[in-house]
Amino acid sequence: MAKKRPQTKAGRTGQAQVTSGEIPVVGAREPCPCGSGRRYKACHGREAAHAVTEHVQRPFEGLPGECDWVALRELVPAATVPLTLKGGLPEGVPSVTLATVLPMAWPALRRDDGSVLLGLQNESSSGDLARDLADTLQRALETEPGNPVPPRRVPAEGPRLQDLLDPEGAFVPEVHPGFEFWVPQSADAADPEVAASLERANAAAIPTVKLTSVDAAYWCETPDKNHLRWVMPHPEEKLLDALARLQAAGGTTLGQDTRLVGSFRAHGLMVPVWDLPTSMTAEECEKPAAEFAERLAGALASDAPLTAEERRARGGLTNRQVTLS
Repeated sequence: MAKKRPQTKAGRTGQAQVTSGEIPVVGAREPCPCGSGRRYKACHGREAAHAVTEHVQRPFEGLPGECDWVALRELVPAATVPLTLKGGLPEGVPSVTLATVLPMAWPALRRDDGSVLLGLQNESSSGDLARDLADTLQRALETEPGNPVPPRRVPAEGPRLQDLLDPEGAFVPEVHPGFEFWVPQSADAADPEVAASLERANAAAIPTVKLTSVDAAYWCETPDKNHLRWVMPHPEEKLLDALARLQAAGGTTLGQDTRLVGSFRAHGLMVPVWDLPTSMTAEECEKPAAEFAERLAGALASDAPLTAEERRARGGLTNRQVTLS
């Protein structure tokens, strides 16, 4: 058996002691910067670990386009959105753009011209995705142009996206067929690693289109069938009741051979999913989706108790829910 390593005092290691308010975040197995001699995870890292367990259920709540934030985080392969910062852009930063994914899964990238790309589909370390993204954005704004922003363990306290983004700013996603937006149009050739990452990402991307007739609804094409995935802002229990009313009345269809098959639960919101025939295009979804939105509004307005048939329909919908996050 290995001998237990004695704890070392800071004075013996030559490590400077710092106050608890100055403790930087380091790797879990590294010595704690406070000088205790213990690993960070067993010392001041406990507070950071506790923060991870305090999961924020709706990290994008209060931001313009909350439903589209959820869709881009969980459902859409390739998309970008211009972001508006409170107080405007810092000097030397011509633009800040949210991107679903960046090359090599970088959290963010400061381009040669000073513009910033912020990656959305990355791991969360703090339990609050809005805080993780805000930390990455702040670091990107301060990074020298031409460099990616590396991942790091986010401090337990700090600003959130809601503190950095203009609440009146528009949030208008642009869905792309691939990830060519990674490479500036002025660039003659991509870095070999970026080019290889681009090729792999494009090969795995599912063709996706954002509908224009309703909010936060995304058509996608798969080999066996097409789907419509629609992120909705309504409280879950109220939405389940409304969908059950429509299901029992045959009102959830989007046309011939379409079917509401269940829903995802993602970042505190529900995402109903329809199976569509392979022949049904995104454009052909527009009118039926708008008509369904009208039926749903009527069902949401009802406070009548569910009938026995509606309760059965609700049970079926609940059993077909899958939680993504």
